[in-house]
Amino acid sequence: MSKAGLKGMGISVVILMALVYKAKASTGILIPMLITADIIAVVYYRRAVRWDYLKRFLPWMIAGVLFGTYIGKGMPEEIFKKGMATIILISVLIMFAWERYDKSKIPDTLWFTGSMGFAAGFTTMIGNLAGAFSNIFFLASRIPKVEFIGTAAWMFFFINLFKLPFHIFVWKTVDWQSAAVNLYLVPAIFLGMFLGIHILKRINNDFFRKMILILTALGAIVILLK
Repeated sequence: MSKAGLKGMGISVVILMALVYKAKASTGILIPMLITADIIAVVYYRRAVRWDYLKRFLPWMIAGVLFGTYIGKGMPEEIFKKGMATIILISVLIMFAWERYDKSKIPDTLWFTGSMGFAAGFTTMIGNLAGAFSNIFFLASRIPKVEFIGTAAWMFFFINLFKLPFHIFVWKTVDWQSAAVNLYLVPAIFLGMFLGIHILKRINNDFFRKMILILTALGAIVILLK
């Protein structure tokens, strides 16, 4: 449903998975699901992509993924869980702040691109939570909405494929057991895409997104206290 355009739902998926499974384990279970959703998105938006922006952003994001892999490898589950919950709360606050921020004042400089890219890479490895930081970069680029969505779709497709070997061989959060879980969950992605497209036509997406973000923030607090 998130890939269909219901913004805010992606981060709530992270919350739900972390509540059902252990925080670190949930990041690995999500990866095949995200890649499946990414494939649907890039097929749909295959012509709406700005490769020049990807070339600027992806190297920084890759650096953030490598740093996140190193930091998270030996991190105890309790610290990982609290770190994920903290990142979620920060992401929600950023999303709400952008509602009131003058987008024309967002800088489009090398240091800004680098910091947002590195933060996006780090947070996507720690908790699949790059959305808030990558959105800021694309807002700064001021590209049209369709190219915004298409370029972001390709970016997450590349970065999730890049993360997969680290989840398999370094963190060991993707294995045959997690793959068995995916066999049950991946088909629902196609149903979610279908429902999302139809629901999007019938609701106020802005109100829906704010409601989801509030529930997500409450979920992050639950994770912290659990």
